[in-house]
Order: sequence, then structure tokens, then C-alpha cells
Amino acid sequence: MATDRLGDMRLFVEAADLGSLSAAGRKLGLSPAAASARLLKLERDLSTRLFDRTTRQLRVTPEGLLYLEHCRIALQAIEDGEAALHARREMVRGKVRLSATSDFGRNRLRKWLEEFCELYPEVTFSLYLTDAMSNLLQEEIDLAIRFSMPQDSALAARRLAPDCRLLCASPAYLKQHGVPQSPADLSKHRFALWATSAGTQNEIEFTRGDERWLHVVPHDQAWDTNDGALVREWALCGRCIAYKSLWDIADDLNAGRLQVLLPDWKSRPTSIHALFQRSRYMPPRVRVLLDFLAQRCEDALADLPAGFLP
Repeated sequence: MATDRLGDMRLFVEAADLGSLSAAGRKLGLSPAAASARLLKLERDLSTRLFDRTTRQLRVTPEGLLYLEHCRIALQAIEDGEAALHARREMVRGKVRLSATSDFGRNRLRKWLEEFCELYPEVTFSLYLTDAMSNLLQEEIDLAIRFSMPQDSALAARRLAPDCRLLCASPAYLKQHGVPQSPADLSKHRFALWATSAGTQNEIEFTRGDERWLHVVPHDQAWDTNDGALVREWALCGRCIAYKSLWDIADDLNAGRLQVLLPDWKSRPTSIHALFQRSRYMPPRVRVLLDFLAQRCEDALADLPAGFLP
């Protein structure tokens, strides 16, 4: 193995991230010629072409994507090892890579991260907003905030707060279409649905004491999107009924912009979780942030509309 293989790996990762070998070279203090020579040598050593090059574009090859994933893991392991060796609890600094659902990220997490940076100004963030379940290993995410438990046994979870999902609609929609009095009335109404790679979430299950009701929304009678924030926006503008987390619509309920439907019928309780890799060393910046977010969630419970959480 070349003596500066780690440097070559850093150059490769930077070039893939920036989409430019010359930009990656500048970032690492290399001339364009030196960066090109090092990348060519790396490809010769690996007997693999890592990039498809044109005059306008630098695109990672399928083989390069595989190597890129392992380079990220190796470089992150070195970074974590150095942090474990030198870090003290008061040394909270560096970049935290976070993933969160679109509504929660915009309406709550964004403000909390700004507060955290007031306390720890040497911490920076990469925040990825997506309603899909992130692959923490492939995407190099330190923490993912989600409303469900992970299926991956390699992931650990810390429960941050209780949650429940509620049917809601705007006063304008209800004035035009009427307020459903029972689950059976839902068949007369329009819905906005959240769609995932596994399919559109069109089944809504309720309980009231010993009674159970499953409402299935016909796909051809609903609007659907993979963006949970857009589901909420469609409900706010009076287009349809939405089925949303209490945390996502709490401010709208308090302000009267949305109204809970069928409040006597409850959905299955859920929780907000912070997900992280079980096997990875947790740097001080991530550990302190996790404690901070747990406290912020606990504090925010008092502002949620009463009577809905279990």
C-alpha cells in the first residue's frame, strides 16, 4: 500500500463531494497537476477507474462509489479515534451530521441547533431533511431524528419524547366539507398522504376503548407526497385532511390554524427517537448534543396541546 494512501483517500473523497478534482486539490493544498497525478496513481494501484471524466463533469463510477463508502468509513474511524484520544468533555467542537424529518427539522430542530451553537460556538452542523429512513452508515450521519424505531440491528436508539398521530384539517376545509363525526364519515373526505419507498401510508387505525376501526384511503382519491411538510401545507391551505404527528402540528393547533378530528378515537402511540450507530465511538459534540435535544424535547412537552399524548 502507498505510504500516503490516506492522503489519496482524502483527495478522492473531496473530489467526489465537490465534483471537481482541481477544487479538491486546492482545498488540500495541491496544484491541479499534483492532484491529477495522485488520483491517477491511486487508480493504478487499485486497478480501478474511480471517476468518469469529461471536460464538464467528474462522475464517480459504480466501482468508485463502493470504494467511496469504505473511504468515508476509514477516514471517519481515524477522526473518531483521534477524538477519543484527545477529547475532554469541555472540548465540544467540530461538525455534527444530522438527519431529521422535514417538518420537525424546520419547525423545531432548526431553532434548537441555533440555541446549541450559542452554548458551543465551535460546533457546526450538516442538516439533511428527509422523511425517508436514513442509512446512517452509507450517508455518514451522526444522529437521525425519527418518529419510529430502527429496523437495523446495527442502530441504537434513544427515546426523546412521546408522540401520537392525529387527523387534522383547517377550519376552511371543515366549513366547506363538514366535520366527520365517526370514522365511517371519513370515506366522504379528501386526504393528503405521506408516501415512502415502501408505499403510500394510506391505512389509518383507530381505537376507542375496546372498539377498533381501520380506515383505508383510496389512492385515487388522495394527494400524496414524500415530503411530510407538504402534507401539512396542503392541510393548512384547506385542500384536505392530513394525518400528522402531534409535534408537527402543535403550533397550528394552538393557533387555531388546524383542528383535530375524531379526538375520542386514538391512534397507536409512538415516540421520537434519536438513532445512531451502535458500534461507533460518539464524540463529545454528538454526546452533548444528544443530551441537549433530550432536554429540549422534555421542555417542549409543556407547550403541546393537552389530552392527546398517552
